[in-house]
Amino acid sequence: MNCHDHLYACSHPRVNSRRWFLKECGLGLGKVALASLLTDAFLPKANAAGTVAGNTLKPHGPHFAGKAKHVIHLFMSGAPSQLDLFDHKPELAKLQGKPLPPSVIAGQRYAFIRPDAAVLGPQFKFARHGKSGAELSEALPHLAEVVDDICLIKSMKTDQFNHAPGQIFLNTGFSQPGRPSLGSWVLYGLGSESQDLPAYVVMSTGGGISGGSANWSSGFMPSVYAGVRFRNQGDPILNVTSPKGVDPKLQRASLDLIEELNHARLGVVGDPEIESRIASYELAYRLQTSTPDLMDFKKESKETLEMYGCDPEKPSFARACLLARRMIERGVRFVNIYHEGWDAHSDVIGNLKGNCAATDKASAALVKDLKQRGLLDETLVIWGGEFGRTPMVESNVALGRSLGRDHHPQAFTVWMAGGGIKSGITHGATDDMGFHVVQDEVHIHDLQATILHCLGFDHERLTYAYQGRQFRLTDVHGHVVEKILA
Repeated sequence: MNCHDHLYACSHPRVNSRRWFLKECGLGLGKVALASLLTDAFLPKANAAGTVAGNTLKPHGPHFAGKAKHVIHLFMSGAPSQLDLFDHKPELAKLQGKPLPPSVIAGQRYAFIRPDAAVLGPQFKFARHGKSGAELSEALPHLAEVVDDICLIKSMKTDQFNHAPGQIFLNTGFSQPGRPSLGSWVLYGLGSESQDLPAYVVMSTGGGISGGSANWSSGFMPSVYAGVRFRNQGDPILNVTSPKGVDPKLQRASLDLIEELNHARLGVVGDPEIESRIASYELAYRLQTSTPDLMDFKKESKETLEMYGCDPEKPSFARACLLARRMIERGVRFVNIYHEGWDAHSDVIGNLKGNCAATDKASAALVKDLKQRGLLDETLVIWGGEFGRTPMVESNVALGRSLGRDHHPQAFTVWMAGGGIKSGITHGATDDMGFHVVQDEVHIHDLQATILHCLGFDHERLTYAYQGRQFRLTDVHGHVVEKILA
């Protein structure tokens, strides 16, 4: 029996012990030890404070002093129309009803329309705002109030043109499930500053998320780095409140016994997922005492609630944004808020009016609130979807669609604020049709590299060893967008 066979046999309960493995594998462990030493050279500096094998979430030091300590990612699932919100193209109004020139659309393919579909001009008026003079749609009146605090990136580009692959690609750097998400990489590198709340929290408002839990999965990393889904109404996690009649001392004694048994099993098999289980039990217990304080909106002033447009008793994007700020104050490292419903294959005007009404005020309030509390400089806020929308109209009688826009990966817009990002600037540009990026292209991997840089990481050095190779969020691509750094 060779060492590979022994590794297979270790899964059998009668031979599953560390002593048996050491005895039987013999010289093969020398190679394992050497591989381990070589692997250590590639691990991030963060591991000096706690190794992945220990599943620690203890705060770590990054590669260098990053300006951001926390991230709030406002993910507009379904892909907002950049042409009606951020990227004003008067030329499209002149071409409305006509096809784009063949030189522009050559070689393109789309999910639901032909490349020669007629042009649809901007559906909202645009105006310049703030000292920066950034141009925004009338559909975003509240964002206009903080335009000098944000950075508009109009030159985004992705490799994916369908929702699930596009969302997963933006979050994990890969278009298929199985890789660690951005939040997981941040946790792996920085650890957590919160002892009583999950370090990585996910909330959603609206319908379903096409990419599902793959968007916040820890992939091949230990599950302690995965995002924890919070509900947007009632208890953030089901059963976090103990039933009536449960004795706190008995509950604590039960958890202590479970922990003792888990540690005993850990000593036998050395499975890091057991440590994740232990950490989950303890976090769940601490959540029972910390959650009431987190959810106590009575401590928020009337002015703050009005600024967000938040009714604490009703689930909403505004409530989720305010919760995100409260989590950041309590040391939560990474917060994802998904707002679904931007997939405007029909009635782009109605779609944008509804979604902007639900998100614009709270998104702007989050920037204002973080700034006035002195938290914006250390909190990176990101707003955007998985791709953009076409300059051409989507109208399909069979599907009941009209005056919509199809998926467009070649060019779209996101905005960022705080956490090391230069404020009051517009980066990049597209052609007169809003079709192709013509200046300062920012690929998804570039965006990911820049986010990690703001947090103090060299994206090429933040790696994780799995199945014989070193993985990173940006894989083998990506460049930091130096022009948008403060």
